[in-house]
Amino acid sequence: MKLHHTSPDDSFRNTQLPRQNAAEEQTAQTPPEQQPQEPPKKKRGSFLGAVVRWFFGIMLGLGAIGCAAGFFLYNWVSQDLPDLDRILDFKAAQATTILARDGSVLGTLSHEKRYVITLDDMPKYLPMAFLAIEDSAFYQHPGINPLAILRAMLVNFERGTKSQGGSTITQQIVKQLLLSSERSYVRKMKEAILATRLERELSKDQILSLYLNYIFLGQQSYGVEAAARTYFGKHAANITLAEACVIAGMPQAPSRYNPFRNPEAAKARQMEVLNRLRVLEWISEEDYQKAANEPLVYWSMPDKTIGASQWYFEEARRLLIEFFTESNLKALGVETNRFGLDYVYEAGLTVQTAMDPLQQQLAGQALRSGLETIDKRQGWRGAIRQLVSKAEQQAFLDKKNFEPGELADNEWTQALVTSVSPREIHVDLGSGYTGVIRQNNFKWANKRSKLAPKARRQGIVSPGDVVWVSLAPRREAAPKKGSKKTVPAESLDNTPVKGVAVELLLQQEPLVQGAIVSIEPQSGDVVALIGGYQFGESHFNRATQSRRQPGSSFKPIVYSTALDNGFTPTSSVLDAPIEYVNPATGQIWRPSNFENSYKGEMPLWQALALSRNTPTVRLAQAVGIDKVIERAKMLGLEPDFPQVLSVSLGAVGVSPLNLTQAYTAFANGGIASRPRIITSIKDSRGRELYRQEVEQWQAVSPQNAFQVTTLLRRVVENGTGRRAFIDGLHISGKTGTSNDTRDCWFMGYTPYLCTGVYVGYDQMDSLGSWEQGGRTAAPIFKAYREKADKAYASAPQDMTMPEGITMIDGLPYLTENTGPGLSAVDGAVPGAEDSGMPMDTGEDSEMLMRQMF
Repeated sequence: MKLHHTSPDDSFRNTQLPRQNAAEEQTAQTPPEQQPQEPPKKKRGSFLGAVVRWFFGIMLGLGAIGCAAGFFLYNWVSQDLPDLDRILDFKAAQATTILARDGSVLGTLSHEKRYVITLDDMPKYLPMAFLAIEDSAFYQHPGINPLAILRAMLVNFERGTKSQGGSTITQQIVKQLLLSSERSYVRKMKEAILATRLERELSKDQILSLYLNYIFLGQQSYGVEAAARTYFGKHAANITLAEACVIAGMPQAPSRYNPFRNPEAAKARQMEVLNRLRVLEWISEEDYQKAANEPLVYWSMPDKTIGASQWYFEEARRLLIEFFTESNLKALGVETNRFGLDYVYEAGLTVQTAMDPLQQQLAGQALRSGLETIDKRQGWRGAIRQLVSKAEQQAFLDKKNFEPGELADNEWTQALVTSVSPREIHVDLGSGYTGVIRQNNFKWANKRSKLAPKARRQGIVSPGDVVWVSLAPRREAAPKKGSKKTVPAESLDNTPVKGVAVELLLQQEPLVQGAIVSIEPQSGDVVALIGGYQFGESHFNRATQSRRQPGSSFKPIVYSTALDNGFTPTSSVLDAPIEYVNPATGQIWRPSNFENSYKGEMPLWQALALSRNTPTVRLAQAVGIDKVIERAKMLGLEPDFPQVLSVSLGAVGVSPLNLTQAYTAFANGGIASRPRIITSIKDSRGRELYRQEVEQWQAVSPQNAFQVTTLLRRVVENGTGRRAFIDGLHISGKTGTSNDTRDCWFMGYTPYLCTGVYVGYDQMDSLGSWEQGGRTAAPIFKAYREKADKAYASAPQDMTMPEGITMIDGLPYLTENTGPGLSAVDGAVPGAEDSGMPMDTGEDSEMLMRQMF
């Protein structure tokens, strides 16, 4: 029996059924032979009906087979589908940003340059532009767009390729996060299945936000925020409609539409996006015309620091990697399978440092200039290289492609020596520019460096040599005949001009290295940190990683100990030969002064001002070396000091950062401050993970700090540190020179800023007998602080005298001990000089003696 649904006509047909039945009964009662015979009817349409029935039967069969095949295909494709949790729990790798104290960007750390932002952080036309060109039906479809897929299939069939995909934004996310980039129909089926599932798990806005933050947009930029910074030098929130359309056009082919490489293609693609927005009526004609005519300026927001700041940036990077260990992350409650370098480069941290950009810049300039001057005193090491043939020389000049801007702001460039005479060296800069180095500007090179290769020790230069040069400073012109007036330097131009030889200086890259550290004593903020001459040539940070002998710059710790143990500024100390026998080894140690002369008895303050060695050893012996070491530890010095007297002359290596930190106690009323380089760290959501609070402790008494500061001021005013004197500033400081002049130091401070300067060769070579702390390091300190201290004009300029101090003849005594106090005199030296107020015959006589055990 065939079942069918009731239709509105069935009721009508049912009302005719009784009459049909009565007629049939009457016919049945008539004998067959009496019934009229009807002619046989022709079977019309029977063949057509059969065909139709066969057709629908076949279609139903094929449909059933298709459904079954689709069912089994779906199950087969679904068997090895990746878990959506990889998307739902996905945490995009984000760049970590390191900031200076003023909020400016020092640099970023990343494996993928990405900064995650929300849809609310974007202008409305930015996501609109992406939707218009990538998936205009995004908010209508369930994750796949059948019409787009069909259209792509027809195009691919026509072209015989797989160039069109018809993927929605949801499918693109699935492909990039869960699947491979293989072009196959199996992958497309997996993509479609996962896309529909993802649409059930996440909202449309969540999917769009994920896409806009994840998508690769060229130039190592991932996501729209990184792209806005890379191509337009601004945050995504500030880009215009025209700029948004440039970025939105890039996902299809980031390299092809890179505006830096192919601005014409980028502009053409931008117009496609704009036109699509207009067709969809998502923007007005006015908006379209304004965006189409807007000039496009491409430039990148700096994401890497340059110059002197690189030293600070690298130190912060190193500290971050050391800090984020697996155990520390667990202690902070951070759930992640990344730690160390991977965590730092992918966690999207915001790191605040204590670096002051101005102080860092000034410190870098002072150190570079100082090291260049010192290196010239070491002598000429020869040209960079020699080009023998004319072909080599021409190839060098062609490749160089010199432009005058290369010599701006005291920069250097390489030049080819063309001729040499006793008075002048002529060079070719390239591109038609020439220069001349006059005798006054190369006479320093007459001294040969002991480190120069033997093959380059004859003469200064010869034709074919490649040398470093810089612009000579402008000079005042000689007065015209009959006139006494000179032409001011500012009116004389020394910029390169074709056909005119510009005046140049002969330069050489220093081998001697150094470091500067500046710390604000009240907070411990390390506002400047320079670890060498040039960061690119070496990443070794001498400010934090080197351990060099501080020499006499350790002496204030000895004198601080003595002043707390019965000595006063006028206590008698003896500058005379001394012998010390090591009880453990029996070896004899005979410390001496730099110039091997002795001054006899002198007051304690004078021995410190002139940096005499033997009185310092006697003081350490009188108070006990154990107390000196205890004081060093209280000030925060890190080394393990042996219980030997040579410690008093700075025989144990320390880092410039550590020694500068120790001096903060003297600058801050006896309160030492722990150095702060990184002050806070926040995660990508703004949650604070770490904060380094100001950490201080009472290292010495306020009275002791005041006494040491007052005595060290005499070092700068008329002692070994007088080259650091700056008129109008109350600077206290101490010079230091290690054995064989391998290390030169100057430590100086005011109440608001404590600065340490170190100079020396990495290979532990001697700087020469006349390079001491006062001549080598102190001028670098002065060059820096003359400019740096202007930023602290509103800070207290001098230390306040605490209670318990009595000043007598300009010297600070403890009120309860204003007499001569104890003495460190163990016998007079026949023929010793009068100790009244002698000048230091060695100028900077604080050379550390050879340590014999």
